[in-house]
Amino acid sequence: MYPRPGGAELVLDEHYPFLDRSFSFRFKSGLLYLGIFTLVFPLNIIRFGLRIEGRDVLKRNRELLRHGALSVSNHVLRWDLLMVLQALRFRRLWYPAFKDNLSGPDRGLIRLTGGIPVPDRIHGIKFFNRAFDELHRRKKWFHVFPEGANWHYYQPIRPFKKGMFTVAWDYQLPVIPLAFSWRPAWGLYRLFNRIAGKNYPLVTLRIGEPLLPDLSRPRREAVRLLRKEVHRRIAELAGITNNPFPPEGD
Repeated sequence: MYPRPGGAELVLDEHYPFLDRSFSFRFKSGLLYLGIFTLVFPLNIIRFGLRIEGRDVLKRNRELLRHGALSVSNHVLRWDLLMVLQALRFRRLWYPAFKDNLSGPDRGLIRLTGGIPVPDRIHGIKFFNRAFDELHRRKKWFHVFPEGANWHYYQPIRPFKKGMFTVAWDYQLPVIPLAFSWRPAWGLYRLFNRIAGKNYPLVTLRIGEPLLPDLSRPRREAVRLLRKEVHRRIAELAGITNNPFPPEGD
């Protein structure tokens, strides 16, 4: 159970709508996505100087990705999910949402953008898994920040938790690595940052070639190798040559 405003608690059991099918939820979620597509995408460019590289990868692999995919990136900005959405072009994403996220000020937005809360008790896990099973049957796309915590503008790639790599093996999903990296601010961006009292660099988001889990290997070994390769590839896309962290985070 997670804390909610006013002291009430959210019970994640068979009665909780991990996939909320109510008209109210679907209407608000659709309205929010419309706002993201029309307002936030241009704002990402204006405010953060967002540059997206590698979209041709998605075109070349359209057939491979048409049954669903798992995108994976480092977690370094409050708006990084919105930038991933912009990179993948007008596509809704579903992702696991952890306890700390659901206790913060963005909890409502997390649910409306596709966050599915991870239960803290074994009893609720099967209902969480059923939600992802259904989404996979509907050929939806998933996203994960396997580093877990958001470290603003941190460059090295931290260790990855294995959970969604196991899901990729179970569903035989292609995994799309994405990497956030930074460029020096210039021109009006430097002026804006100075006015705002910050010294933030500009954001580059690179898309890498999809990776497939090796189904010829035992599950545990295949998941370990997939995580290792995705970790290496994201560091490479971010331009990191001597990443100080190992891929294993649990």
